[in-house]
Amino acid sequence: MKPVFTIMSALLLAVIATVNSCPPSDRAALLAFKAALHEPYLGIFDSWTGTDCCHNWYGVSCDTESHRVADINLRGESEDPIFERAHRTGYMTGFISPEICKLPRLSSITIADWKGITGEIPKCISTLSFLRILDLVGNKISGEIPYDIGKLNRLTVLNIADNQISGRIPASLTSLSSLMHLDLRNNKISGPIPRRFGRLGMLSRALLSGNQISGLIPGSISRIYRLADLDLSMNKISGSIPASLGKMAVLATLNLDCNKISGTIPPTLLTSSIGNLNLSRNGLAGKIPDVFGPRSYFTVIDLSYNKLSGSIPRTLTAASYIGHLDVSYNHLCGRIPAGAPFDHLEASSFSHNHCLCGKPLRAC
Repeated sequence: MKPVFTIMSALLLAVIATVNSCPPSDRAALLAFKAALHEPYLGIFDSWTGTDCCHNWYGVSCDTESHRVADINLRGESEDPIFERAHRTGYMTGFISPEICKLPRLSSITIADWKGITGEIPKCISTLSFLRILDLVGNKISGEIPYDIGKLNRLTVLNIADNQISGRIPASLTSLSSLMHLDLRNNKISGPIPRRFGRLGMLSRALLSGNQISGLIPGSISRIYRLADLDLSMNKISGSIPASLGKMAVLATLNLDCNKISGTIPPTLLTSSIGNLNLSRNGLAGKIPDVFGPRSYFTVIDLSYNKLSGSIPRTLTAASYIGHLDVSYNHLCGRIPAGAPFDHLEASSFSHNHCLCGKPLRAC
C-alpha cells in the first residue's frame, strides 16, 4: 500500500500545484511579450522559466485568488540587488507586444526607464478593464495615445513621460473618472487640451510640460477640486490665464512658463493657495496686482521675461513669506520697496527693466 500512497500523494501535490499556478494562456502571453524585448545586461528575464509564471518570475505578480497575472513591474532604474550587482541602470530595446493584452486581469503595467524601448502603445491596451496603473516613463515609445483610452475606468495613474508620443490628447481621456496622476511631460504631443478636461474630478497632478500643446487653458480645469499640481510649461499655449485658477481649493503649484500666454495677471493667483507660481517667458502685460497680504505665502514667484509695466507692488512687504521673486526682463519702473522680502533678493531678480531703482539696484 505504501507505494500506492506515495503515488497518490504525488499526484495530489501535482494537482494542487497546477491549480495554484498561472494558466497556460497567461504564461504564453508573457513569453510572447518577452520575445519582443531584448535586455542584454542584467538578465531580468532569466527567471522566466518553468510552467508557473506566478512564482519567481522577475517583475510578475498574480492575483492570490484567481492566480491570473495581475502586475508587470519592470523598472530600468531600481534598488533591486540585480541592479546593484551589475553596477548599472537598465537598458532594453524592442517593443511592447500587443500580446500583453491577452492578460485580461492585469491591474498594473510598469515598463519604465529602459531608454531603448520603441514602438507604440498597443491600441488593445484599452481592453484591459482592470488596469489601474500604466507607467511607461523613460523609453522611446512613439505613436499616439490610444484614442479610446477613456474605456479604462479604473485607471488611476497614466505616466508616459519622457518618450516620443505625438498626436493629440484624445477627448476620451477626460472620461477617466478615477485618474489621479497624469504625466505626459517631454513628448511631442500637439493640439489643444480637451475642453472637458475638468471632468477628471479625482485628478491631483496634471503634468503636461515639454510638448507642443497649443490653444487656450480650459476654464473647466478650475472645477477639479483635488488638483494640487498643474504644469503646462514649455508648450505653445496662448490666450489669457483663467482667473478661476486662483480660486481652486488646493492648487499649490502652477507652472505656465515658456508659452505664448497674453493678457494680465489675474489678482486671484496672488491671493490663492498657490505657493509656487511660474509665469515667466510669456507675453503678460499690465501691472502686477497690488493684492498681497499676510496670507500670501510663496516659495517662488517668477514673472520674468514678460511685458509687465508699472511699479513693484508695495503690498509684497506685507506677505508672510516670499522665498524667491523674479521680475527681471520686464518694463517695470520706480523704487524697489524696502524691507522683506527685498532685503534678501539679489540684483538679478530686478535686472533689465526700464527704470527700477533702489537696493539691491542703484540708488534712486
